[in-house]
Amino acid sequence: MPLIAFASPKGGVGKTTLAANVADALCRSGRSVLLLDLDPQNALRLHFGVPLHDTSGFMADLPRRPDWRAQVRRTASGVLLLPHGAMELRAVLEQSLLLEREPALLAAPLREMLADPQLLVLADLPPGPSQVLAVVAPLAAIIVTVLQSEAISAAILDEVESGRFLGGGTLAALYAGRLQFILNGVDLRARLSRSAAEVVARHLGPRLLGAVSRDEAVAEALSEMRLVQEVAPACAAAGDLRHVARAIEMLLPVMPEPAPAAPAAGPLSGLLRGGW
Repeated sequence: MPLIAFASPKGGVGKTTLAANVADALCRSGRSVLLLDLDPQNALRLHFGVPLHDTSGFMADLPRRPDWRAQVRRTASGVLLLPHGAMELRAVLEQSLLLEREPALLAAPLREMLADPQLLVLADLPPGPSQVLAVVAPLAAIIVTVLQSEAISAAILDEVESGRFLGGGTLAALYAGRLQFILNGVDLRARLSRSAAEVVARHLGPRLLGAVSRDEAVAEALSEMRLVQEVAPACAAAGDLRHVARAIEMLLPVMPEPAPAAPAAGPLSGLLRGGW
């Protein structure tokens, strides 16, 4: 199945929160979802109730070439989560150099995940340009770019839409066609936020998958290490997130039906059937 990568030209725009909650919405719609945390902040796990003391993860072990299947967690929501793991800054920098020399270290397990026809793979990338992005972008069918509803997003829109944060020259042009956008933190009561949202929406047109309201329920859900749909399913942000998930599904191929007389195929067939 396709790989959907969540990216952003800068940090602090709610990329990880959207990745977690969109993955949950897609899972609720009947998709089998594997969600990877490729951001060294290691924050994706916090949305799924993984204990704070549990700091292990796939990316933290990447230099040792781990079996990624052994790192997968089945969360209460049904989303299969592959945590990043805790890393110090020096280790993050060393890993970036390692991926520059050996991109297959990450690309090979990603291809294994994508080989499962029943599995929809989502990845939360580090903000801005990175070596992880350089490895993931060629494999991604959709690059969901998260923008904040603020003046700076409108100001840098041409730069972002060109895909230059994905790379330079021809590389940027090659991947720009895969870019789709989400506008986060829209407050229609605030003149500046509304104006910025209107500018972005007019400019992007159909490439804007949706806009997510600024909503206290989002912060409340994170404080409880839960998902928005669990905490406040009727809130504005929950409805917006469901809309974004439906927009993404419309871009995906029809989910294949598993063979009726055989177990689900693929490297995670046990987890997809509810076992391990």
